[in-house]
Amino acid sequence: MSLPDRQRPAAPTRLTVLAGPTAVGKGSVSADIRAHHPEVWISVSATTRPPRPDEVHGVHYWFVSEAEFDALVEEDALLEWAVVHGTARYGTPRTPVEEMVASGRPALLEIDLQGARQVRERMPGAFFCFLAPPSWDELVRRLVGRGTESEEERQRRLNTARLEMAAEPEFDVVIVNREIHAAAEELVTLMTGPLGPPTSDDL
Repeated sequence: MSLPDRQRPAAPTRLTVLAGPTAVGKGSVSADIRAHHPEVWISVSATTRPPRPDEVHGVHYWFVSEAEFDALVEEDALLEWAVVHGTARYGTPRTPVEEMVASGRPALLEIDLQGARQVRERMPGAFFCFLAPPSWDELVRRLVGRGTESEEERQRRLNTARLEMAAEPEFDVVIVNREIHAAAEELVTLMTGPLGPPTSDDL
């Protein structure tokens, strides 16, 4: 898997968590930030699901086996992890996140709701942003339009999305993803502006 060294640095100074329902566009917003804001570091999650045709190991995800994921959990090398949509496991490697936020660089975690709740327990001073669709019908349209899941998988994801939508009040701020670049710019402004996430003094 070749994850970075797992020695733990000093306490984090800045961390933003982006979560929201499936198919809302979290990955697209993160990709836009990656393309236009190199000053923002974006965490790469580990997952046991197979890569999609356009995904690159170590860029979009660390694609690992079930045994490799078990080892990461056993070593407490993950900041958070969860079974998503009842199938694959996803998790955030701990050390790269802690190193980036300890350096003061704006750091972004794009994760699912279960993961966001785990991060809140471990880093309650982080800044939590919920990415919402303009409407439920639009969320369904986006999921069906992706064409990357079977009908059974789409139904499973929609069932999950209904539960995820109900978690909106748990977050510090809500961004409605009407257009990807606009949502990305709004998030970066919140991350880096004077009213952005807390610093080490707040944690």
